[in-house]
Amino acid sequence: MPMVQITMLEGRSVEQKHALIREVSEAVARTVAVPLDRVRVALYEVSADDWGIGGVPVSVSRPGNPLGTSAAP
Repeated sequence: MPMVQITMLEGRSVEQKHALIREVSEAVARTVAVPLDRVRVALYEVSADDWGIGGVPVSVSRPGNPLGTSAAP
């Protein structure tokens, strides 16, 4: 039974997290030829204060935009 663990910054919507679980599960099941119901996915969310890039907390290096997403056009 494949187990996928994803660690990411907090801040995504419930809908985004559900889609991530679904799509990762489908990709793993297809790629390693196992039934979808045998795939496990765990999401771990970390606050921007507890996630560092280059020695700097993301809350400091990306204030107001910790996910680093661009604004919609």
